[in-house]
Amino acid sequence: MEQKLKSKDLLGLADVSAQEITLVLDTADSMKQIVQRTIKKVPTLRGRTILNLFYEPSTRTRSAFELAAKYLSADSISIATATSSITKGETLKDTAKNVEAMGIELIIMRHPVAGAPHYLAENVSASVINAGDGMHEHPTQGLLDIYTMREHKGRIEGLKVAIIGDIMHSRVARSNIWGLKKLGADIILSGPPTLLPKEMAGLGVNYTYSVEEAIRDADVVNVLRLQKERQDAGYLPSLAEYHKYWGVTKERLALAKPDALLMHPGPMNRGIEITSEIADGKQSAILDQVTNGVAIRMALFYLMLGGKEDE
Repeated sequence: MEQKLKSKDLLGLADVSAQEITLVLDTADSMKQIVQRTIKKVPTLRGRTILNLFYEPSTRTRSAFELAAKYLSADSISIATATSSITKGETLKDTAKNVEAMGIELIIMRHPVAGAPHYLAENVSASVINAGDGMHEHPTQGLLDIYTMREHKGRIEGLKVAIIGDIMHSRVARSNIWGLKKLGADIILSGPPTLLPKEMAGLGVNYTYSVEEAIRDADVVNVLRLQKERQDAGYLPSLAEYHKYWGVTKERLALAKPDALLMHPGPMNRGIEITSEIADGKQSAILDQVTNGVAIRMALFYLMLGGKEDE
């Protein structure tokens, strides 16, 4: 019997069970073997059709989805919203209905408004994967981060994971929290008081304004990208001050366990939230995250499309 996810869509890890997360991670093990081959091509999804619908700029996420489709032999197209009918006033619903009428079976969507992928999923019969919506969630990033941790540590349960940075605006942080908590990790958040809302404690995590306290004895240190526009919005006095008090450096990383894993979703602001010395160091799993991002998206494509049979 073909294994699948319960829902036709992946909109966030808040609604995905621990068993389903584990299924995706286990499936990604097989997919990573394909990524590591000299010839990265299997016919698994030949004839399946996938659309990349990105309303925000993206390099890593979009490229990972496109490569995942190619490696599984799916046909994929991308719509550049700046040159599409969207600029002429076409609604999201009309865009979706039109592309679905062309035979699209799975839509990958990044949108600046939280909830947009949910609205899309309710209005199309095609599957929808949320590639990041506003400040809500980024489930595939969460899955690849969890996969990278499990790959290096052999487990998730009982790990102390420190997430450092702009928690308030981070969809990556939210997906990490939902997924890691379901698999039994202990999470501590740290960042500037203006970017670390106290209500996050309601998700079952700890938080501290001291980055040293957060990193001390951590198994994993996941550093978030600082969005520089936060300084313009008045959340930070200066980027230099952010680095001084919350930047992750060699000295601060030394407070973690000796075999602690260093992660970052990219793109990095070197010298602000993270120093080059550790980003390129032996504890860094940042490039592993990039590779694993392709394997995770392949696993999702397989689980969401691979089990369907032609009538």
